[in-house]
Amino acid sequence: MTVAFLVAGAHATIHAQGLPNTVDEVIWVVGDEAILLSDVEKARTQMTRVSGNPYCVIPENLAIQKLFLHQAQIDSIDAPADQVNRYVEAQINQWVQTAGSKEKLEEYRGMTMAQIREETYDLVKDNQTMTLVREHLTKDIKVSPAEVRHFFKDVPEDSLPLIPTQVEVELLAEHPHIQQEEIDRVKEELRDYTERIQNGSSSFSTLAILYSEDPGSARQGGEMDYMGKMELDPAFANVAWSLTDPKKVSKIVESQFGYHIIQLVDKRGDKLKLRHILKKPRVEQADIDASLARLDSIAADIRNGEFTFEAAASRLSDDVDSRANRGLMFNVTEDAATGERIRTSRFKMSELPVEIARVVEGLDVGEVSKPFTMIDKKGKEQCCIIKLKNRIKQHAATITEDFQVLSAIVRNKRSEEFILDWIRQKQRTTYVRINPEWVNCDFQYPGWVKE
Repeated sequence: MTVAFLVAGAHATIHAQGLPNTVDEVIWVVGDEAILLSDVEKARTQMTRVSGNPYCVIPENLAIQKLFLHQAQIDSIDAPADQVNRYVEAQINQWVQTAGSKEKLEEYRGMTMAQIREETYDLVKDNQTMTLVREHLTKDIKVSPAEVRHFFKDVPEDSLPLIPTQVEVELLAEHPHIQQEEIDRVKEELRDYTERIQNGSSSFSTLAILYSEDPGSARQGGEMDYMGKMELDPAFANVAWSLTDPKKVSKIVESQFGYHIIQLVDKRGDKLKLRHILKKPRVEQADIDASLARLDSIAADIRNGEFTFEAAASRLSDDVDSRANRGLMFNVTEDAATGERIRTSRFKMSELPVEIARVVEGLDVGEVSKPFTMIDKKGKEQCCIIKLKNRIKQHAATITEDFQVLSAIVRNKRSEEFILDWIRQKQRTTYVRINPEWVNCDFQYPGWVKE
């Protein structure tokens, strides 16, 4: 970091936001970035609990944040806007539920919803960017099986991490029949939107906000982030990549999520920025009941030994992912540090869809459930039966059974050691100035105050 300015005195003639009649104060300078008293006070009011003296902990956390964000600029790392927006909406929804209403939240925070959303966006974006920087810095750290065995060799069994109860589940799903009249209704709505866009009576963005059933993009006027062709549903992508005029609207396209109209926003290399409106045909209750009845009959035949659950799932299930595994569901996660995809048939209860977890709770191993309904990951209603294949009860981790868990613990320890060394190096090479009255702290990372 270069030093853009030096602070001549401790005080600035600015009034701290949220602190009436209080003169703001520059308390730290890190590189060319100032940390203000108002920054600390704002963070203090937003934190429910601080371990230690907040006037020591918070400025240090803000200083570390500035080190990471500066590294993000160097490495051109930026949190994706769509990801940030999802976190922001989830956080605001949680706050609204806690407060009781948007109006009560505005009253409590002393801000409008727009101001709360803007402030939260900046905080979330910074936190997400910091996470990405940490992942980038530690991406090359690997641990060998020998290192893992050595690390845990002398650890007493009662000190080993506890692995929570895990389950293996088989799924047979059916999407209820959708009436042609309902499909025609959805297509007619989309044709109406297209006509309104083309005659100029409405904008694509406005109609997306009002009517699109894609919660991720609707709030942004239907806009999606830049994406490559392979990242999208094939039918959707084929139509999107045929668009050349940003003023035109695509024909209606059916994807695995429903029916869309699409508009080109921009092209950057082999990626497109698009906006779309998604409409999902409604399923009639009579068709749901018919699917539930069919699955109830299939479950009875499985219990009577007419055929196995695995054979039925392989032939009849509408869930493409599990059908290829004879009904066995797979849990695919991503290692936060390496980006490596980890695939296992074991799920912690919290990792299962809520509806499936609720049913699993009441099943014995080998038992087939009664039929039930749930919303799949594409947002469609489906009817299901499941079989509990296995339940692995909570236990102390072992190398043979839980190597991935233990390996992650060792790797995380190596990563934390690396980040500690990185922060120490940054402390030595970055200009840091702390006002004398803010120096007397037991900092988590000694080295801020130069001897």
